[in-house]
Amino acid sequence: MSNQTLSIGCLPQQVRNLEEALEVAKQGGFHFIVTKIVHSDAKHSKPAFSEPKPFTEEDLIIKSSFSAENIVAQISDWIEFEQADFGSRISFEQAFKQQVEWASYNGVSAILFPSVANIDTIANFARCVNSTIDLLRFSGMWIRVPLLPLSEHDTWSKWNQLRTLCNHNSSLGITLELTEVLPEDEILQRWLSEPIRAVIVPTNIFTMNAKGYPVLSKKHQHFINQLFRFNPYFILAGEDDQLFDQDQESNYLQYLKYLNRTKPEPTLLEQHADGYEDCLQAPLQPLMDNLESSTYEVFEQCPMKYVQYEKAVYHALLDRVPPESDTTTVIMVVGAGPRGPLVQCCLRAAEKAQRKVKLYAVEKNRNAFVTLQATKEKIWGDQVQVVFEDMRKWKAPELADILVSELLGSFGDNELSPECLDGVQKFLKPDGISIPRSYSAYVSPLSSAKLHKEASNYKDRKNLETPYVVMFKAVQELAAPQKVWDFVHPNPHVHMDDEGHPTNNLHNVRYSHNTFTCTSGGLLHGLAGYFDSELYKSVDISIHPDTHTPTMFSWFPIYFPIEIPVQVPRGAKVETHIWRLTDQRKVWYEWAITVTMPSPDDQKDTIIHTTPIHNCDGRSSWIGL
Repeated sequence: MSNQTLSIGCLPQQVRNLEEALEVAKQGGFHFIVTKIVHSDAKHSKPAFSEPKPFTEEDLIIKSSFSAENIVAQISDWIEFEQADFGSRISFEQAFKQQVEWASYNGVSAILFPSVANIDTIANFARCVNSTIDLLRFSGMWIRVPLLPLSEHDTWSKWNQLRTLCNHNSSLGITLELTEVLPEDEILQRWLSEPIRAVIVPTNIFTMNAKGYPVLSKKHQHFINQLFRFNPYFILAGEDDQLFDQDQESNYLQYLKYLNRTKPEPTLLEQHADGYEDCLQAPLQPLMDNLESSTYEVFEQCPMKYVQYEKAVYHALLDRVPPESDTTTVIMVVGAGPRGPLVQCCLRAAEKAQRKVKLYAVEKNRNAFVTLQATKEKIWGDQVQVVFEDMRKWKAPELADILVSELLGSFGDNELSPECLDGVQKFLKPDGISIPRSYSAYVSPLSSAKLHKEASNYKDRKNLETPYVVMFKAVQELAAPQKVWDFVHPNPHVHMDDEGHPTNNLHNVRYSHNTFTCTSGGLLHGLAGYFDSELYKSVDISIHPDTHTPTMFSWFPIYFPIEIPVQVPRGAKVETHIWRLTDQRKVWYEWAITVTMPSPDDQKDTIIHTTPIHNCDGRSSWIGL
């Protein structure tokens, strides 16, 4: 079964002869078929407490002679187990495990487990599932979950209980079953942060249009378009006469393919992020490490960032120098990079503003400086002086009117922009302008089983105490982001020594305590982090979800994981504590979360869970000074 393109299978009401059903499915345009392993009337071993006998050929629908790569095996219903007496339960459990063993033995692509909606005691079901996980090394484990409104049946809570009892095993995935009436949007968004492996689309949720063809409601269409982003397998479920239309594709299958063909085109940001979604990337160490040329190239591919920088410099020049003045404005670009895109922005802004400028391009990366010199010789000439120096240690020959930098990280300050700009503000005139002027960091409580799984894969504390740069995809924010702190440049609170260097870094320590009310609830896996920045007056750049600069893709958000996921009930409060700390060698973040439930009589809230403080003293992750 390949999932490089839209892969659609079928789930008929009944399969008696699998060989014939596979051929019919193939002729009908389906990529795979979902079928039970044994016939409904197959006799499992009795009495209880005895070893089950091997299957007979008459018992089996999936026989060992079949090629299993296009088969998803469906485990028998669980209701029989729940209604049985203790002895019969043991017998049924043995039969359950025997079916899983047989499916695994034959190498089926995946195993579809019974629907959680029909299970009263999740703990019993979880124990049986958990006991079979090690058997399924090459087959996916798909838990069937109908998409029901909270008012009818909280299937998400059952799924969450199941995966928790199975210790959040990454082998477990969801087969989401669409229903005729979809729940409210906040519930739908919750599911998009879960590990959806497949989607069942029953034929009975379709309606017929005026021409007699099956169609789905606008809400179903929109949700399926969202699901397409995650490349799940789709499964059409229904009667044979609806799934199969002699030797051609059924109208239901053609409709799903039509939705896939006509789904919205990816945005510029989505195109740039293709292949990076939900991929954990360690933040850069800009002062300790010299970046590679390819890293600079990635940053320089975003035109909108430079449009905003050019606009900021343009307005700064207009405000600083009257029209027709002969005054030359000194601009210093600190951290120019190999090709100097910010230098180009300044030159274009000066030409547009019709102002005279003198530029310095400062770069500490000796490899980037080679290219920077070549750029000066070929393009800039005497307009620009290039300087090979750490900006904090450089002794500038004159003071700057405008200081321009692009030292921001995904959390604003996480690539040490404050420390770098503290070190260079000594050669900014008292009334000089820093671009950016300020930046703010934001956090929000985040649910994402995918991200937590990725951070947990290494099986050590270090990776669960490291902030990661991530292009979010399979995530859900449990509440809107809130601001945690700001940085402003030039900073009037920096204490300088006689040579103009900061005496310490304590002015860049920060702490924030925020409280979020989670209207939808969910499983908390950490914090999402964003920033916005005022470059100059009304010229901004932002990756905050509500104010994201259109088409800008230079920065992905940041993810602060927590070691153990936390259940957050609907209406609960999430209190976050986050610190930015420093010593003489490094800067690091620490974070902790408390979940509380408001008291109905407005008394003191009840604490549900408190996490440990993560990354104490920067033991797992830090940024070197």
